[in-house]
Amino acid sequence: MIWTIIIGGIAGWLAGKLMRGEGYGIIVDIIVGVIGGWLGGWLFGQLGIHIGGGLLGSLIVALVGAIILIWLIRLVKR
Repeated sequence: MIWTIIIGGIAGWLAGKLMRGEGYGIIVDIIVGVIGGWLGGWLFGQLGIHIGGGLLGSLIVALVGAIILIWLIRLVKR
């Protein structure tokens, strides 16, 4: 649970930087990162893509999921 929050926070912050230029605040970054991790894990599983386990693999999956999540949120907001 602690690792999920830490990885989610890092992934959410990085996604915020990449997609918007700045983060959304620590709480929202963690939420975006955790949900992005679930989304990325599901998406990579559906596509048959398996990135090695561990910290780096989890961070990559969560980052990709968080970027997709931010993109979808912006798409819906328009």
